[in-house]
Amino acid sequence: MDNQNNPEEIKEEKTLEEAFEELDILAGRLEDRNTSLEDSFRLYKQGMELLKYCNEKLDTVEKKMLQLNEDGTFSEFSR
Repeated sequence: MDNQNNPEEIKEEKTLEEAFEELDILAGRLEDRNTSLEDSFRLYKQGMELLKYCNEKLDTVEKKMLQLNEDGTFSEFSR
């Protein structure tokens, strides 16, 4: 699992769902009392990189969303 050591490499390959799943796994490992302090720091850093990636992906999706107008046409979604 060499990819888990470098979030910059793996984030380009992951779907948003995969990233969220990995975040869930990382959270579980951080909660484990047997995880060393050094490993906790590494897991935290990896989780923060994944969170950043997820935020970027969500921002991109949000910008691409289309809104259906009353006349049946589509326009870009705006807040």
